[in-house]
Amino acid sequence: MERKKAQSVTDVTLHFLREMGLETPLLQHRLLQAWPKIVGETYAQRTKALEIRNQTLLVAADSPSLCAHLSMHRSVLVASLNHEVEGFIISDIKFVPSLETKS
Repeated sequence: MERKKAQSVTDVTLHFLREMGLETPLLQHRLLQAWPKIVGETYAQRTKALEIRNQTLLVAADSPSLCAHLSMHRSVLVASLNHEVEGFIISDIKFVPSLETKS
């Protein structure tokens, strides 16, 4: 009888997700959920991560001045979010002013 190499549940799960084409949507969801943690409570109350389209995260902010302020920190936010989900999910963030930022 030949023994097969043991694999962790995590490895098997990741392999399954990759094979089914679900890894990227899962990581995108995790990235959207990580937004408040990365920006902190103050900015999380004034912004909302809306969606990811073509590797660009769309974020609504409650004022144009906040959009401008956050835009100056775009590269740090992109790196922090990708690091949080342990993958390259976004390459840019687009900030848009919106009257409604709360869920």
